[in-house]
Amino acid sequence: MKLAIFNARPYDEAFFINCNNKIGLDLHFFEARMSLETYKLAEGFPAICVFVNDILDADVLQGLNEVGTKFIALRCAGYNNVDLTHAKELGIRVARVPAYSPESVAEYTIGLMLTLNRKIHRAYNRVKENNFDLDGFMGFDFHNRTVGVVGTGRIGFAVIRILHGIGCKILAYDIQPNPDCLALGVEYVELPELFKASDVITLHCPHTDENHHLINADSLKLMKDGVMIINTSRGGLIDTNAVVEGLKTRKVSNLGLDVYEYERPLLYQDHSNEVLLDDMFSRLLTFPNVIITGHQGFFTHDALESIAHITLENVHRFYTEEPPQNELF
Repeated sequence: MKLAIFNARPYDEAFFINCNNKIGLDLHFFEARMSLETYKLAEGFPAICVFVNDILDADVLQGLNEVGTKFIALRCAGYNNVDLTHAKELGIRVARVPAYSPESVAEYTIGLMLTLNRKIHRAYNRVKENNFDLDGFMGFDFHNRTVGVVGTGRIGFAVIRILHGIGCKILAYDIQPNPDCLALGVEYVELPELFKASDVITLHCPHTDENHHLINADSLKLMKDGVMIINTSRGGLIDTNAVVEGLKTRKVSNLGLDVYEYERPLLYQDHSNEVLLDDMFSRLLTFPNVIITGHQGFFTHDALESIAHITLENVHRFYTEEPPQNELF
């Protein structure tokens, strides 16, 4: 029962090895990302494991099929990096980790909100220079503010629970309202109303063709002047060009991103000795009211343990021909 784990970092190896003690798969770790240049490393492995920034388009899937891959285990919830239609045509099964620790991303989301609002990142640097001036650090109380939550699945609901405890008024949008949210008194509205009424907007939905650039020039026009926007979901939900214009005109007062629409070449690698060629990303970094982090909202001990456990269980079920769980078709 062999498993090739691609895009493996040292922390991945530690958690997978620890969780595998109870399952007993033959694990092989590869630092390389899955791509057209690396798929041949999967030869001899009926099952492989990949991450959110690995490439599994039609060409890569065709190559994997030729080297004998029959099962792809995603160690993440999102799957927009996989051509599922082509995988199904080739008979390659795909499973994911639909929920690991929704609280990890939810708590990180709230951390971005509070840090931006109270300028904690800037205050930290100012005090390091022995400057205790408060000028420019004025924030607002979240209590009684209206927060719009787009997507109310496990993570969205975890965010809502925290916001409810703070005392926010919560508006939500989802194609399928969550009964747990309704029980907390959350009001579901259509997107235009959410955009118009919210002081803070936070995104917690998957990225699809239908909601690509959900935040764009037109939707920004509907929003309050000075809106705060948070995205810890998927980068493609935001039109970066439009949001940069919103920052320049002060339509957007604060922007917190743990994801970025062109993040794939950047993620989980040290580029500190390189010149980044992404001009839009470089532009975002110039704004003092923008925080960008490297897709780390999931990065807690609890989440990584859960991800490793569920991923290995998915692979074990494939090999033992048990009823599938967490498969995408």
